[in-house]
Amino acid sequence: MKTNFCPKTRLSKWSLAFVIALIVFTIIFFIIIKLFDQKGGETFFSNLYLAIPLLIAGISGCFAFLTGIVSIIKSKARSVSVYITTLLGFLVLLYGLMEIIFPH
Repeated sequence: MKTNFCPKTRLSKWSLAFVIALIVFTIIFFIIIKLFDQKGGETFFSNLYLAIPLLIAGISGCFAFLTGIVSIIKSKARSVSVYITTLLGFLVLLYGLMEIIFPH
């Protein structure tokens, strides 16, 4: 079994693209906080300037997990980047589910 770092299949490349989108929108979230001095509110959607980039980042992470799992199972993708993107997507999905199930 040969293992590469770069993804070869189409789904693997999509999974990597979703993780890149996750990182970009997370950076945008922190830039908005720093440059425009935005603060959070009582609920998640109290400040839409912060909620929208973070929501897009979370959705991108979930899609990275789903496309990574499908790529590993269906397409037999064996690149290291697919495993990393799937793990990152799983952590984002797990964090989102824990925030919904056990709010603080």
